[in-house]
Amino acid sequence: MIMTDEVKTKSRNYTIPLITITLLFFMWGFITCMNDILIPYLKQLFKLTFFESMLVQFCFFGAYFIGSLIYFLISTSSGDPINKVGYKKGILFGIFLAALGCVLFYPAATFSSYGLFLGALFVLGLGFTVLQITANAYVSLLGSEESASSRLNMTQAFNAFGTTIAPVLGGHLIFEFFSAADGSFSAVATRIPYLIFAAILLLVALLISRVKLPSFQTEEEEIEKGFGAFKFNHLKFGVFAMFCYVGGEVAVGSFIISFLEQPQVMNLNEVVSKNYLSLYWGGAMIGRFLGAISLNQSISQAKKAIYMLGAATLVFLVIFSIVDLTFAQISFFIVFIVLNFIAFFIGKAAPARTLSIFAAINVVLLISAMVNHGELAMYSILGIGIFNSIMFSNIYTLAISGLGKYTSQGSSLVVMAILGGAIVPIFQGYLADNFGVQHSFIIPVFCYLVILIFGAYCTKYLSHVQHDGDAKSGH
Repeated sequence: MIMTDEVKTKSRNYTIPLITITLLFFMWGFITCMNDILIPYLKQLFKLTFFESMLVQFCFFGAYFIGSLIYFLISTSSGDPINKVGYKKGILFGIFLAALGCVLFYPAATFSSYGLFLGALFVLGLGFTVLQITANAYVSLLGSEESASSRLNMTQAFNAFGTTIAPVLGGHLIFEFFSAADGSFSAVATRIPYLIFAAILLLVALLISRVKLPSFQTEEEEIEKGFGAFKFNHLKFGVFAMFCYVGGEVAVGSFIISFLEQPQVMNLNEVVSKNYLSLYWGGAMIGRFLGAISLNQSISQAKKAIYMLGAATLVFLVIFSIVDLTFAQISFFIVFIVLNFIAFFIGKAAPARTLSIFAAINVVLLISAMVNHGELAMYSILGIGIFNSIMFSNIYTLAISGLGKYTSQGSSLVVMAILGGAIVPIFQGYLADNFGVQHSFIIPVFCYLVILIFGAYCTKYLSHVQHDGDAKSGH
């Protein structure tokens, strides 16, 4: 990678670019998490089965696969598109496409058509696909490769801040503020919220257009065509691990409200359970802030402990101020924060080892949610969020580590694997219809087992890739 002459003349201070991109990650997370509100809402509005309601995630995350596949095919035939137009233009295009998807909610709500809702979600997903390919890779370039996981965890933490706020604020807008006066379900409740989201996205685009972002480009003669990225075995395994991670995370989040409605669990309604959904995503926010600190190789262990304690306390208080729950109702989360601390220190700032540990904990929590009832089942399912925290960034950076001139091509393959968010919830929806919501969580169990194995694989075979970033091929 090279930088433009304009940027070369300045010191490499990436603070402003990182802050700007982080704002984008926040809105991106907020709107993505709104799907978890839409699913139970549209399920009741259109009298859908669990399988049919999961078409929300199928269309949204299916767009990631279609968009990434198109990008990958273009890159194999004529070189990396982002290298030609630049990361900034790529990011702006993704924002405009996502804003268009939000605007399309207006006709979908006006005509009360489930098909139009799915179409709007597909366009929205295409916009976020472009952002996944450009923004994640861009953040990884804003500094050294060794600290890429730490930086990506920080930006993903603000993405999780958006997902934490979305269930409470978005749920209030749709279930209460813009709902019918008699409390009945109406598609028009989604019109104004999504127009607001479109307007905010366009404001973020305006801000990004005015900020000078460093321009990273590859020399034209270094641009690789063909399918060279496929020779890296760790990339292929990483693609499968990302498929399982996004599938598992989305499936769990999609079913939390329905899970808490079950009589044998908590028998809660949507207005109350949306607050617990915020805890699930809030856990991811806590874990990502802690991950950004823990995976930073330049900080001593003593300072890490102090910074992590301060960050956890602050974020926990922020979550408490957001959700409409008492301290007693969320105090159980302190146990998961302590367990998260222990897991990070056992992981010793190694992304692959930490990934395996977190995946193993989630397997245990999912099994607990399946076999227990009441609060124990609820706490088990909500605790998964905090251990999902570092998975996306760690899988992403491990998968593309050492790819060199194949990095952009490999990145598009990893983003293509977000298809898991479309496929896994569909299978879980089928099991929920036929065997019950609680038993359907066996699907995410298998997802996290794959991630556990991928982390172990990278720990054993790819340590040299993480250190020198110059692996010639996979092992």
